[in-house]
Amino acid sequence: MWLMRDGDVLAAAEAPTGRRERARGLLGRADFEGAMVLRPCRSVHTCGMRFAIDVAFCNASGVVVRTMTLRPWRLSPVVWQSAMVVEAAAGAFARWSLCVGDRVELRS
Repeated sequence: MWLMRDGDVLAAAEAPTGRRERARGLLGRADFEGAMVLRPCRSVHTCGMRFAIDVAFCNASGVVVRTMTLRPWRLSPVVWQSAMVVEAAAGAFARWSLCVGDRVELRS
């Protein structure tokens, strides 16, 4: 899968669907290349993680409504308008120039 914006590939993406896959997420990894996409999702945590992550909360249309960087052992706020969350290693969003108002989507 690919995380796309305006027809351009931002990163390879994983989109876990099972309860166990979603619960594991990025836990146990020393680092991460690409993006993790969680749907549905309104908040995330970095408890047990070894590295900071960039987090983008997207509405049902895929429009980014909020971004933040979470250090390990942190909880994000609940973002009520969020339907999807994109996670990546801290600094990835700056490299991708991903910001609030961008529309992202997953493609196979």
